[in-house]
Amino acid sequence: MDFKYDVIVIGAGHAGNEAACAAANMGSKTLLITMDMNKIGQMSCNPAVGGIAKGQIVREIDALGGQMGIITDRSAIQFRMLNRSKGPAMWSPRSQSDRHQFIQEWIQTVSNTPNLYIWQDTVKQLIIEDKTVTGVITALGVQMSAKSVVLTAGTFLSGLLHIGKNQLSGGRIAEPASFGLTEQLRLVGFTTDRMKTGTPCRIDGKTIDFSKTAEQIGDNDFHKFSFLEEEDRKLAQRSCWITYTNESTHDALRTGLIDSPLYNGQIKSIGPRYCPSIETKIVTFADKTSHQLFLEPEGVNSQEYYLNGFSSSLPLDVQIKAIHTIPGLENAQLYRPGYAIEYDFFDPTQLKHTLETKLIRNLFFAGQVNGTTGYEEAAGQGLIAGINAHINCHGGSEFVLARNEAYIGVLIDDLVTKGVDEPYRMFTSRAEYRLILRQDDADMRLTEKGDSIGLAKENRINQLKSKKEEQKNLIDFIQNYSIKPAHINSFLASNDSAELRHGCKLSDLILRPQFGLNELATAIPALQEKIGKINSRREEIVESVEVLLKYEGYIEREKLIAEKLQRLEHVLLKGRIDYSEIQSLSTEARQKLIKIDPETIGQASRIPGISPSDVNVLLVLLGR
Repeated sequence: MDFKYDVIVIGAGHAGNEAACAAANMGSKTLLITMDMNKIGQMSCNPAVGGIAKGQIVREIDALGGQMGIITDRSAIQFRMLNRSKGPAMWSPRSQSDRHQFIQEWIQTVSNTPNLYIWQDTVKQLIIEDKTVTGVITALGVQMSAKSVVLTAGTFLSGLLHIGKNQLSGGRIAEPASFGLTEQLRLVGFTTDRMKTGTPCRIDGKTIDFSKTAEQIGDNDFHKFSFLEEEDRKLAQRSCWITYTNESTHDALRTGLIDSPLYNGQIKSIGPRYCPSIETKIVTFADKTSHQLFLEPEGVNSQEYYLNGFSSSLPLDVQIKAIHTIPGLENAQLYRPGYAIEYDFFDPTQLKHTLETKLIRNLFFAGQVNGTTGYEEAAGQGLIAGINAHINCHGGSEFVLARNEAYIGVLIDDLVTKGVDEPYRMFTSRAEYRLILRQDDADMRLTEKGDSIGLAKENRINQLKSKKEEQKNLIDFIQNYSIKPAHINSFLASNDSAELRHGCKLSDLILRPQFGLNELATAIPALQEKIGKINSRREEIVESVEVLLKYEGYIEREKLIAEKLQRLEHVLLKGRIDYSEIQSLSTEARQKLIKIDPETIGQASRIPGISPSDVNVLLVLLGR
């Protein structure tokens, strides 16, 4: 057996799978190393993909030619478009997945990807020569060579599980941790630290009284994650269910705080503020008498339910006592308790924007080893790392996405520019250009980029061309079609919209908030006919055209701002100013600039605590 590869990917989680598939699909001979071939793409925490801002990342992965969107659609048991009551910049797709089907889809994908091979083993050591990685050594003693290596070990590096005072070594419950890599990388100069995350208990659905909970039904429309045309959802759709904690729940939880690893000093690492454990919630928000919880199904043929919102590392008896006070869960039986996990990560400021490390050439980090949390953030990093690992093997320009091009660009820039002091999660608020980074236009932004590097295949390009043409035809029609008051006023009046006194273009009516294109089409036969002639992806195209027309002014303004600020990325700053001497800068700005010493004005502008006025001061000092 030949153990020589272009790219070796360590870990078959969400980051590793995307990295391996990207490198292989671009033409690299790629090896994916995993501890367990039966758990490729395992959903370690909740059985869902997407959500606020995360859903945008998944659509970007798909637009570039990645796999997560396709696999999520094929394993979906509920789909919802979140934030529909807000503007389109905030719309975020989210899908519940059948956990087992999700794994099976990933196994099928990686097993049948050309150039991609799988090896079941654990990597104990990297082979590093002259500050360049050249291969790996596994627990079985196998030495494998590679031109590039992508490390995506997730929570497995020195993983330690906590359930009350009990501590278990592991990367996930019932799965072993990995040792050796952190120690080796620390010796060659990498800065490492520990982070913590947690997961709730899993409950037997047969023991849940759903009559005491509120049903949450998914959407039944055209929305999906993948831009490729797929069949309708294959699996039966399942509901989620909502319930709440109460004062009795909180009293039961308080009895266990003395044994909580978070409060007795057993856990010393930092957990995520935005997704706190239930014990953290009752301490931080002591005045709240209840917290919302979601019972999320794990699959079509499974009775396993995930209790979203009840992450905990409290002792088992305390968890059970508290759960039995929650409406609908009075007689709940657990499959397994919630637990916290501590693991090693590497300071992401040690990476380039390609996710190659600065210390070791051809070594890439992606996923939770960079201090992030979430399947989507990991997959986005894995895709970029896999692309650049292939480029390092075969030549070409590095592949980097800017902040105004993708949420993935925001994610990676935040990591390598600011570092992390808690597990990083993507939010729409982190993206300053979120109106031009919408989920509906990820293909318009990124598919041609994916094509330029050989990742997005011909079918994606053909669909993009078709979509652009259909969009243009519909927009041209709307902008040029004239409407008379007599033909539309009754419709306007019925929708509480001001009647016309004079004729106008159809595009003027689209700007009104009371209705959309589909509603207008019921009153305008010519528009109905035009929409009816769209050959495929009709609903998607109509929605995208409506967004483009209704928000055209805002979108164009944001594009101009993005282009203006992008110029700041080319204004060099490092070593040109003694910040301590500039009294016109705020005190916080001086301290942050001295500490980080940014390369460019653009990078400086993104440091927390640097205001627009501070940036203007720097520009004046540079003669700009």
